[in-house]
Amino acid sequence: MSSRVRTALLIFTALGLIASTYGLYVHYRLQSDPTYVSACEVNASVSCQQVLSSEYGTMFGVPVAAGGAIWSLLAFMLAAVGLKDPKSETASRVSGYLFVLATLGLATVFYFAYISFFVLKTACPICLTMYVSVIGTFLIAATSAGPIASLPAGLGRDIAMMIKNPLAATLAVVWLAVSAGLVFAFPKPPQATATASSEGGGSATGTPSAPVETLTPEQRAEWEAWLDKQPRAPEVQPTGSAKVLVLKFNDYQCPSCRLAWVLYKDIIEKYEKAHPGVFVFENKDFPLETECGIYSIPHPAACEAAAAVRMAREKNRDRELEAALFEKQSPTMTRDDVVAALQEVAQISRADFDAKYEKTLESIRADVQLAQKLGVQGTPTFYLNGIKLPSLRPAYFDAALDWAVRRFATGS
Repeated sequence: MSSRVRTALLIFTALGLIASTYGLYVHYRLQSDPTYVSACEVNASVSCQQVLSSEYGTMFGVPVAAGGAIWSLLAFMLAAVGLKDPKSETASRVSGYLFVLATLGLATVFYFAYISFFVLKTACPICLTMYVSVIGTFLIAATSAGPIASLPAGLGRDIAMMIKNPLAATLAVVWLAVSAGLVFAFPKPPQATATASSEGGGSATGTPSAPVETLTPEQRAEWEAWLDKQPRAPEVQPTGSAKVLVLKFNDYQCPSCRLAWVLYKDIIEKYEKAHPGVFVFENKDFPLETECGIYSIPHPAACEAAAAVRMAREKNRDRELEAALFEKQSPTMTRDDVVAALQEVAQISRADFDAKYEKTLESIRADVQLAQKLGVQGTPTFYLNGIKLPSLRPAYFDAALDWAVRRFATGS
């Protein structure tokens, strides 16, 4: 191996470390500041925020960017320390470890690239930079790696050598500490926690309750100033006697949609009761399923669920069915599951569901077309009197509705 190869590996792994660290920063700002706009926002099709704030932006509650940072830091350390003497036997073995690491990274890159381009239909500049880092590392390591077959037999010896080397051992401890910190200590957004009874803040059925947060006067003033400056899409303005209109583009198999329902349903109900007919909330359907006009198939019963809720609405049981679907939400939900819930909640038979289904899909596709016209890229997406809202903690969502009522309904 030449020193140029080591330099190239250092450059590509450092590039990944920078990109993933910035991705973590953007992820944190998105969940902590409702007015934040990242530097890599170009349009609806080129956006970091659309990808990082989607349901694919985290895995098991950990930001995907954290995985990129952990991978990049390990690869960079291996290249910086393990390849210090490029012509040594140690460097040859470390190159093999880098190749294995890069192969795992490449498989991950392929998966997330598919999600980004074909499911979310959005290019994320941070992600693209990470893809370049992983692919570059893979190609360089592939040309310089020693015999891969000998790595397992010598792994124990290499670990023992690392432990005896003070610098290598220190870096290993640093890497483990950073990795644990990113996985376990990275700031989490407010999460709903299940409770056994309504006395504990949730419902008797175990529906999670929303956390409580209070905005300071300064935070509220800054938030309202941001809302005042936002453009308003004319297609989603209130009409008739309604003065405040909240729209949610929704998918009943989307975990983020369920979380938004948990966090916001009591807030919405509060304003509906306080301002009947003046404050209006509407669900708009944006099921991530090809059958409804979106070229994606991650949620195989999303169209059926949307249709069922529309049918239940005819019997004024749509919110009950919505609750049932979200409480039983599963990525493996089937048409049979949806119909069973519809029969139980709204007493609509399978025969009636099947008879009305195709006709109901037409109205769902109309919602999808509206969403696409507005540039909606994922679910949930909220509009408040034509203002597209970012992902919000409950206190900010409540403050936005209060601002809209005062500005458009009461004039106070």
